Formats: sequence, structure tokens, C-alpha cells
Amino acid sequence: MIDILSAPLDAGELARAALTLDDDAPELVARLAAPPPGRQWTALATPDLDGVIFASMSGNIGHVDLLAVDPGARRRGLGRALVGAAEEWLRARGAEEARFAANPPCYAWPGIDVRYTPAHCLAESLGYERYHAAWNMTVDLTGDLSCDADLARLANEGIAVRAAPAGERAEVVEFVRKQWHDSWAWEAEQAAGCHYATREGEILGFASWGSRPRWFGPMGTAEAARGLGVGRVLLRRCLADQAAAGLRSAQIGWVGPIHFYAKAVGARVERVFWLYRRRFKEVS
Repeated sequence: MIDILSAPLDAGELARAALTLDDDAPELVARLAAPPPGRQWTALATPDLDGVIFASMSGNIGHVDLLAVDPGARRRGLGRALVGAAEEWLRARGAEEARFAANPPCYAWPGIDVRYTPAHCLAESLGYERYHAAWNMTVDLTGDLSCDADLARLANEGIAVRAAPAGERAEVVEFVRKQWHDSWAWEAEQAAGCHYATREGEILGFASWGSRPRWFGPMGTAEAARGLGVGRVLLRRCLADQAAAGLRSAQIGWVGPIHFYAKAVGARVERVFWLYRRRFKEVS
């Protein structure tokens, strides 16, 4: 029997040691510890802080948001004990299913990176089934990201592209909420950088970056404005911001339209994630 305690929120160094594919692991811990208002979440740890798990609720679905076990403490059942404790916490709050899958808008990854083999082995040994795949695309930021010609063309069509500084995004955030959903609106509000396009005072599209520093997104164009080239300009403006911040590459997170990003900025699929889920059995 392994005791599981409420975790201190300074588990960044443990995450760094365990999550070797993610050099921003401490930032992930900080991100998960500052979710949107109203989210039910917990962080649990082993007594010696050689294992930690974050979990959260979304409706009647429970999510394992992050699991990290120190490499030197593996094969002692810590991961299994942590998942069991997280499941118990989730069930107590009405979860009918648990997932190793993201709980937008505040998440670490879409699922489990296919290269984290011990995590896949653990999930499958606990009866979780793989039900979906997701991917990120990588963009090289060392090339030419200018879009002056496209900006001039849009201007001739009466479309202006502007930056939306932090604290001055209320209209953009409301546009995102109405066109899509609260999750994207929260990410746009929290992002390090945000750009948007307007015509005759009407917002046509937006793009943001830095809700996680190395990641781009979310981004969207209103249906009526698609095909005008607005998305390409907004994308390149955000990527140029990231390059100016000193980044040499960026991740486009949880990508839908692969072809668009490949054509617009030469992005390539790189990180692939498997998503898992397990229904909880009814207790009679």
C-alpha cells in the first residue's frame, strides 16, 4: 500500500526529470495549477515526492492531465497507485469515465506522446483503451515569416490586421466565444500574443500564441471570411512574434487542418499522441 497525499505545487523539477521529451515540464505544472475558474481539479503525490499526478473534471468525464514518476523510483507501483488515487477522486465527483486525454483549455498535451512507452504500458495494463490519435506540427521560425504583400492585398480589400495587447482583448475574446467556445476564448485571453482581422468594424478572425510559450494556437476565421487569406496572415504574424521572442521553432498544438499549416508555413507533423479512456463500472 502506497500513501498518496495532496501534492505541493512545486513539482516542476520532478516533472522535468520524468518528462524527458518536454523541457518546459515545469511550465506545464504551473499551467495545470492555474486552470480556468470553476474547474474541479486536484494534484496528488507520493510522500517522498517521487511521483505526482494531476486530474480534473469536465462534466461527467474525468481526466488524467499529467503523470510523472521519477526515473529512479519506477517499477515500484507508484504510477499505478497514483492513477488509482486519481480515479478515486474523480469517481467521488461523479465521473463515469476516466481519460488519459486533454481537458481543454488548460492542458499539457492532447494525450500521451507515443514515445512515452512506460505511460502507454501503464494505461493499457489498467484497462484503458486507445480510442483516438492527435498530433502537433512543428514550424521552423528561422526563415522568412514576413507577409507584407498579403497585408497590402487585404488592406486593398478593406481588411485591417492588428495586435490585441493583453488586457485589451475583450472584443476579440467575445468574438471567439460566440464563433467557437469558451475554451478557445480562455486561451486567447491568456495568450502571450494575439492578432485579429477586421473589416468595417467587424472581426473576421483571430490567432494567438503563448498560452504555453512554445505553442501556437488557437486560431480561427469566421466562416463568411474564409478564402480571403486572413488565416495565413494571422498565423505568420503570431509566428513572427514567437521568433522575435527568441524561439527557433514553434509547436502548433492539436492540429486539425494539416494541409493549411503545411502550405502556409511549411509545418510538419512531428509529435503524435494516443488518447485513452476507461469506463468506470457501476457499483451496486
